[in-house]
Amino acid sequence: MQASIHVFKERAEPADMAEPGTDEPSSRTGSPDGEGRVSGERQLLHQRLAVRELIDTELSYLHMLRLCASDIRSSLQQLPQGDLDVLFSNIDDVIEVNSRFLHDLQETASRKEEQVHLIGNLFLECHEELERVYKVYCASYDQALLLLDTYRREPELQREIQSIIEAVVPQAGPSGLSFLLVIPLQRITKYPLLLQKILENTVPDASAYPVLQRAVSALQDVNTNINEYKRRKEVASKYTKVEQLTLRERLARLNTHTLSKKTTRLSQLLKQEAGLVPRTEDKEFDDLEERFHWVSLCVTEMKNNVAVYLDNLEAFLCFRPQEYDLDIPGGPVVQYCSLMRDLQLQAFPHFKQRLKGLVWQPLCSLAKALAGPQNLIKKRLDKLLDFERVEEKLLEVGSVTYEEQEARHTYQALNSLLVAELPQLNRLAMHWLGQILCTFVGLQRELAQQVLQRAEGSLAQLPHYHLSELAFRKLVEDALGRTGHQLRSFQENFEKVLPPPTVQAVAVYPFVARSSHEVSLQAGQLVTVLEAQDKKGNPEWSLVEVNEQRGYVPSSFLARAASPAPWGWGLPS
Repeated sequence: MQASIHVFKERAEPADMAEPGTDEPSSRTGSPDGEGRVSGERQLLHQRLAVRELIDTELSYLHMLRLCASDIRSSLQQLPQGDLDVLFSNIDDVIEVNSRFLHDLQETASRKEEQVHLIGNLFLECHEELERVYKVYCASYDQALLLLDTYRREPELQREIQSIIEAVVPQAGPSGLSFLLVIPLQRITKYPLLLQKILENTVPDASAYPVLQRAVSALQDVNTNINEYKRRKEVASKYTKVEQLTLRERLARLNTHTLSKKTTRLSQLLKQEAGLVPRTEDKEFDDLEERFHWVSLCVTEMKNNVAVYLDNLEAFLCFRPQEYDLDIPGGPVVQYCSLMRDLQLQAFPHFKQRLKGLVWQPLCSLAKALAGPQNLIKKRLDKLLDFERVEEKLLEVGSVTYEEQEARHTYQALNSLLVAELPQLNRLAMHWLGQILCTFVGLQRELAQQVLQRAEGSLAQLPHYHLSELAFRKLVEDALGRTGHQLRSFQENFEKVLPPPTVQAVAVYPFVARSSHEVSLQAGQLVTVLEAQDKKGNPEWSLVEVNEQRGYVPSSFLARAASPAPWGWGLPS
């Protein structure tokens, strides 16, 4: 789509906007009253031209913004999404605000007598919203320029981008994207000038004059605040970077200057701890910091818990009982194995994949997003110590060096930025964390529903599926009763045929056999006691087996292998 920057020329309207002195009757120029009327009409003409310039250039500007957001951004899809977010920043928010502003601006044209007054009020009403969106865009502009510099190092990519820009906006020329991206910065700085031009052509006693004065001042403050916000962001960007440095790299960065700063800060901190100098109290920041640390702790704990959950899920998926031969042919085992195989191969892996994508990765991104502010809060403490030391010197000496003044401004910039943005950061982090928790609960609920649905399908194939709960319970109780009776019968029969348990014993004394029914023993010899009495039931003799020979020995000569006590009545005295 071809488009071009619309160039507006100041041209006079017929009759009431004709150039003074060209078609005016000669009678007017001859008297002071006539000259006053001519001067007033000339001023009114310039005022109307200034109003027209404001409205027409706003229309052209908004048209260019929409080209950037639609045609150009959509044609640069070969760039990563992250690059597009940096290049075009919050241009959609800027378009939304300026669209409403242009609509209200055009509405003033229907009320010619009050138009200037309405324009002044309109700027007063929307200047805060303009500041809100433009300060974000302006703060990210430098980062966009750095990105454009990287593109220039790739000639092929640069030519491709340039061809897209020239096809949509030929007037961009060789500047390309730089020409387009700077337009919002130029526009916000031009608003005070446009208003000033209208003000200069408004008579001081007009009702619109004080309104326009306040509007000019408000827009100048907007630009001042945007510049200050941009400066704070630049200061903060130096300290939000979290670098993973080794001990050697940290030591390499130490020099006389850094050691001096760290020593001074430590001295200031020790004096505060000792009560020698007062500590700066900032209740507002302390509350925000406490809230931020609480949010960070919640994110860290949840991240650790989800990591453990994923490890346990991985271990659970490694256990596959359905793949083992249970040696139970047919019946419910077939349905069980089929159900478990279905869950192991489909339901649980799909759940794990979604858990990583919808819970784990956003949680890691949230933790990473909080790392920069955490580092910034730590740096603020260092800069606060510098600030306090400079304030002490300022009270004592009355002047400070340029470097000390910069340290003072750095702390003020960091503190102002944190106080302004920590509340929103805390709210966003809590909202994000809440969404992640809701997603986790939703995934668990969906998994439970899938398991139940698949289990119901397997249960439908079982023979007793159509029985009522009471009937099925009665069936199970009867089956368990019969099985219990069978187990008891089996135990009784097994005990009858089971050979008596054998006991290992040790010969305490040597024994010499005196008949064929007896067997000789040596002291310390291990024997197996078959019966603890003889055939007549006399416990003084025990039937033993030793070296594959069986025979009787005196019970008092034996002791259990695990006990030093004798087998019979005790050792003979």
